Amino acid sequence: MRICVFCGSSPGHDSQYVNAARALGTLLTDRNIGLVYGGASVGLMGAVADAVLDKG
Repeated sequence: MRICVFCGSSPGHDSQYVNAARALGTLLTDRNIGLVYGGASVGLMGAVADAVLDKG
């Protein structure tokens, strides 16, 4: 299964947004769910992707 995530290219004004994005990425990998995203490596989208890539 894969899930598509669209989110901002900005990290937002509060670190809780980046933390939540990374938590989502970790949750996806913990449940063996693949990520489909726009390929950006910045902002919230990058945070989700980095968390997924970090856990492999």
